[in-house]
Amino acid sequence: MNPALSNSKSVQAVEPADTIPEIRTITSADLQWALAEGWRDFRAMRGDLIFAGLLYPVICLVAVIVTFNDPLLPLFFPLVAGVSIAGPAVASGFYELARRRESNEDSSWWHFLDPLRGRSRMPIAMLTIGLGALFVGWLVAAYLIYDVTFGAEAPLRVSDVFSRLFTSQAGWELIVLGNLAGLAFAVVTLVFSTVSFPMVVDKPIEAELAVRTSLAAARRNPAAFAGWGLRVAALLALGLIPFAIGLAVILPWLGYSTWHLYTRLVVR
Repeated sequence: MNPALSNSKSVQAVEPADTIPEIRTITSADLQWALAEGWRDFRAMRGDLIFAGLLYPVICLVAVIVTFNDPLLPLFFPLVAGVSIAGPAVASGFYELARRRESNEDSSWWHFLDPLRGRSRMPIAMLTIGLGALFVGWLVAAYLIYDVTFGAEAPLRVSDVFSRLFTSQAGWELIVLGNLAGLAFAVVTLVFSTVSFPMVVDKPIEAELAVRTSLAAARRNPAAFAGWGLRVAALLALGLIPFAIGLAVILPWLGYSTWHLYTRLVVR
């Protein structure tokens, strides 16, 4: 047994199914353990690599095609960066595979879509709507920041986008404000989804209880959630090089690892 788990503390006792379950206090050792377990899962179940390998590079390619024209250029980076907001919903299949492997059930890649066919379908749909609202909010915020910084100047064009971003005051204001807004949306997404999605895959519960549990876990473990967010951001950035091909490895790994993090945070 991991020593971090054996020394964990709980915030409250297990109660009926409509109340928040017991939450553990975790440490950075648990984060490392979750990543290590996720990597073991990835090495054992690589069939889903094809799915992830095709999906995200295609999404990034579509973003380039759609936005790499002058009128939509300001939305290019928000679209590519915002793809990570949808990650927890797509990762539901990885949670299911990790759950099945943990329970010694058949964990073949065709079980990836099981959460969308069973009792988890409606809670996942509700949580995905929440992520969709966050994604739209991020795009609106990003465009408003662009309007505030570049609204009084000539619009950005593909031919001069880099020079104007890095050599003008408006460009640096856009970079700073955009990154601050992106950080805020990333934190909300992390707190909203880290526990909620794996929990509705694991248990027959409503989306609202899963979100409340995720919020409670974040309140109980702010440092661990911050550490997890930094790890996720670093791995996603690594996976985008080159041309998002690395996400074919990073996304399944993070999906499996998030499942194991959930099992550390919540007494099942």
